[in-house]
Amino acid sequence: MADTGKWKKLHAIVFPLPYQGHINPFVNLAIKLASEGLTITFVHAQHIHHSLTKSSSDQDADLFAKARKSGLDIRYSIISDGFPVEYDRRLHFDDYFRSLLNDFPSRVDEFIGTMIGSGSPPPSVLIADSFFPWHARIANKYHLLSVSFFTQPALVFAIGCHWDLLTQNGHFPLKGDTEEEIKYVPGVDSISTKDMMSYVKEEEMGTPSLVRYLFAAFQEMKAADFVLHNTVLELEPETLHTLSKKQPTYAIGPVYSFTNTTTVAKSLRSESDCMKWLDSKPPGSVLYVSFGSVVQMSKQAIQEIAYGLLLSEVNFLWVARDDILESGDSDIFPDGFQDEIKDRGLIVPWCDQVMVLSNRGVGGFLTHCGWNSTLESMWCGVPMICNPVTFDQPTNRKLVVEHLKIGINLSDGRSINREQVAEKIKDLMSGSVSKGLRNRADKVKKIMHNALDIGGTSARNLDKFIQDLMAKS
Repeated sequence: MADTGKWKKLHAIVFPLPYQGHINPFVNLAIKLASEGLTITFVHAQHIHHSLTKSSSDQDADLFAKARKSGLDIRYSIISDGFPVEYDRRLHFDDYFRSLLNDFPSRVDEFIGTMIGSGSPPPSVLIADSFFPWHARIANKYHLLSVSFFTQPALVFAIGCHWDLLTQNGHFPLKGDTEEEIKYVPGVDSISTKDMMSYVKEEEMGTPSLVRYLFAAFQEMKAADFVLHNTVLELEPETLHTLSKKQPTYAIGPVYSFTNTTTVAKSLRSESDCMKWLDSKPPGSVLYVSFGSVVQMSKQAIQEIAYGLLLSEVNFLWVARDDILESGDSDIFPDGFQDEIKDRGLIVPWCDQVMVLSNRGVGGFLTHCGWNSTLESMWCGVPMICNPVTFDQPTNRKLVVEHLKIGINLSDGRSINREQVAEKIKDLMSGSVSKGLRNRADKVKKIMHNALDIGGTSARNLDKFIQDLMAKS
């Protein structure tokens, strides 16, 4: 651990992207840096602040008040994204990202300009989500050091930062039926076009503002003074080594587990307590099912998964958000499903995922392969059934199934059907492939924990980052 007395003059402004999967690692990073002695000003979008306080009724309006009482110098601010709190950002997805690209930067510019003149100590560092396409530009304007925090695997960073190579080689946009190996991206040995992020594929061209936004963000990442990666060096050594030749790069993950952050609200939804139910089940007997905070699926796919769970006869805990169906239908499950599962299954709208995965009753995870979920499953040594849907999820699946071999595919590219779902669940929970998956998941768990131990790669990289930040400030 760094000598906190040396870092007192560093004041970092911290901006997460306003989505659940980005909020979690950013809050944990902010608290970790504050515990190392940095002054932190954490900035949430107004609508995110509203959702966080609403989901946690005992929270102070200042989300970091309790953390500050514990001795951390961490301040809290709110910024408007230009829309009313009640504006439906999911429904108007493309318009929202157009505004984030064209209008929001001026709001951030004004906010930081005001802070420069009033902060004590004055801010010297801007730590922003890599998916903000303005962080390096605005940091440079105010003579701040620019730190880009990438909350997905380094593999995705490497591909996205070479978008120009995809275009030159005819791989942007990717045609829907294209399947070939890409071997020209620096730091990436080989990747199939089917495993590429959804936003470089032709079907995403229906949301042009999002594609333009992400292209601009990846260009901006290359201009940052420092890049933090929420991954572990031992998991992606070649990619991280190649990236480090271009700019200062630090694998500091898994960031969520750095410290106890229960004093700070991070969940945009109220969490259900599942522990008593899980504790009543035999060790390793429960399949945890969750498709994250954003993914939406067809009613047919959800219902085939439901029937597959019934056929498998395993115990399961399913996080089923009320907005998970892309149709907007609130009637999620087949008729009679909840009566039929009885005590074998528990359905909740949201939960504390790390607590669930840490429970001895959980033996597998049916996941969308969001990177937070993937890291959390690896941290807990839980093997996965992978059902990637969008964004970086197909690329994350490649790491889980093909590189680390700690998971299996749900549908192998075909449409989801109940018999196949049941078969894959049985394979994961008790089949012939189960033992190998669990042994490898256990090894990956040890790698993750060792990385954060004193002298581990992620612990050393965080100290090195703070030292380098100090030297350059």
